[in-house]
Amino acid sequence: GGGGAIRIAGEPMWSRRQRPGMGNVSEASNMLKEGVGGMETNQAGKALKARGRVVAVCQSEKKGERKTNIGRGVLIANSGLAGDAHAGPWHRQVSLLAIESINKMRGLGLEVGPGDFAENITTEGIDLVSLPVGTRLKIGEQVIGEITQIGKVCHGRCAIYYQAGDCIMPKEGIFMAVLQGGPVAVGDPIEVVG
Repeated sequence: GGGGAIRIAGEPMWSRRQRPGMGNVSEASNMLKEGVGGMETNQAGKALKARGRVVAVCQSEKKGERKTNIGRGVLIANSGLAGDAHAGPWHRQVSLLAIESINKMRGLGLEVGPGDFAENITTEGIDLVSLPVGTRLKIGEQVIGEITQIGKVCHGRCAIYYQAGDCIMPKEGIFMAVLQGGPVAVGDPIEVVG
């Protein structure tokens, strides 16, 4: 879908109004007590989940199509996921989307899962859209990535948009550049490191 604001390195921060669902500090404190993710605060002082795990590693040979969960892969520095159509020396080397976002679409009656929104890595337990551009993430034992963009502009309507009347990747997907490569697999921890 074409809606939703994006943020690219060097551009202004999102306002709270533009980023619904961040929750408040007391909600975050309750989640921490319940053992859901680690907590940090964003620049506005709001609590956010800073740790989670990888639930899918997805790849496609062509752009513009759904990706397949391959379970494990290799992220290459300054490129992206080995064998993926979107890999290359640009700012959107790897795309990430939370399973919580996918579950919103399931709640609308769609049969969707990891990779259906063309994301490379599906996460669980980390509040991706609350992380500012420039945030560094560690995935597994070796991979270090830096968030380069929140959301994206869709230039056409995808199949998901026509099924649901909306698409989550433009609003809730994030993109990163790979600073340090290494293996990535389902079950790997993902955490904010800077």
